[in-house]
Amino acid sequence: MKHLLGIEQLSASEIESLVEKAVELKANRGRQTEHPLAGETWAMIFTKSSTRTRVSFEVGLNEFGARPLFLNANDVQLGRGEPIKDTARVLGRMVHGAIIRTFDQEDVVNFADYGKIPTINALTDEEHPCQILADLLTIREKLGGWEGKKVSFFGDGDCNMGRSWAWASKHLGFELCIAAPTEFQPADEFMTRLGNAPVTITDDMSVAAKDCDVLYTDTWVSMGKEEEAGERLKVLAPFQINKDVVATANEGAIVQHCLPAYRGKEITEEILEARQDEIFQQAENRLHAQKAILLALAKSR
Repeated sequence: MKHLLGIEQLSASEIESLVEKAVELKANRGRQTEHPLAGETWAMIFTKSSTRTRVSFEVGLNEFGARPLFLNANDVQLGRGEPIKDTARVLGRMVHGAIIRTFDQEDVVNFADYGKIPTINALTDEEHPCQILADLLTIREKLGGWEGKKVSFFGDGDCNMGRSWAWASKHLGFELCIAAPTEFQPADEFMTRLGNAPVTITDDMSVAAKDCDVLYTDTWVSMGKEEEAGERLKVLAPFQINKDVVATANEGAIVQHCLPAYRGKEITEEILEARQDEIFQQAENRLHAQKAILLALAKSR
């Protein structure tokens, strides 16, 4: 694995290996003696703001001995005037790896092609692979694994998280149900590209919640969608995770939210507080999953 561009490009064995390494790294945190990225500088190029992604990557890089170099939208020309390939060619001669959080998936792909350094997709409008790996780690910890499990995603099913979950389902074979209103269901083009996968789409909340082991949601108004907020909140309101939805799921089902959470919208205050341990364990696991990614890329060079 030379880059992490998306869950789509990974194999089942690569996903499983990353999760298992994250388990090991989490268990041994604070006791490691090796620093596989010692002396390196990694560029963190963020044209989208972040809390969890920035902190978890900076901590992970530091724990592996690397120096993070944070660059926001005002610091770089990514997608603004200078071609991506030129930015990549410059940084590729100066830093040892790049972690990119931006809008366009093609920006990350092109950076990897021209930069010739390990490149990580830290979120684009197309995918959020780092989050999915942290989620799979949490499912392994809380449920013992994903085999034979049903994951249900509620809300905007045509977002980066919905698509990333769909690719994970295809590779790993667990059942995924996306519950969304018609206008927020995955596009036909995406479903054609996905091909044969155990993914079902519904606008019936009870169908999605029934026999479910993981109830998952995300914010309904992502960065770049603020002008659509009013209409989005109105249409998506019936797809909230609340006590009735949780009661319909399997006994022992977990609730997951990739945060930030807007209480009273995609999830109720009551459910978020009742399941806060599961949700914030999921947030913590960003650190361990991303350290596993960094280590895999270091070993592939």
